Amino acid sequence: MKPVEISVYGAEVLCPSCVNLPSAKETYEWLEAALNRKYKDQPFMIVYIDIDQPQEEPDKQEFAQKILNDEYFYPLVVIEGKVVGEGSPRLKVICEEMEEHGYVSN
Repeated sequence: MKPVEISVYGAEVLCPSCVNLPSAKETYEWLEAALNRKYKDQPFMIVYIDIDQPQEEPDKQEFAQKILNDEYFYPLVVIEGKVVGEGSPRLKVICEEMEEHGYVSN
C-alpha cells in the first residue's frame, strides 16, 4: 500500500467565518494525532501548508490560490488531491476517505 498524502492548508490568521473554531495549525496537529491513533502502524504523510507562502508543487499552489480567491475555506483538508474537509473538517469523512485508500482502523 502506498502511503497517502494528507495536506492541511491554512494561515496564521483565522479565517473570518472560523472565529470560534481551532486554527488551521491546531486542526493539523489534532488530525495528525487522531489519525496516528486510528491507523497505528499504517504509514501516511500529513503536511501543513501555509497558504501565504509560495509552494513549489503546482497542485499545492493551486489549492492555496483557490483559498486565497475564496473558493474554499481553510483549514482545507486534501487527501491525494481530493478535498475531504474545509472550515471545520469532520474526522468521520476524512477516515472514510482513508479507508477508501486501504487503511483499516484499529
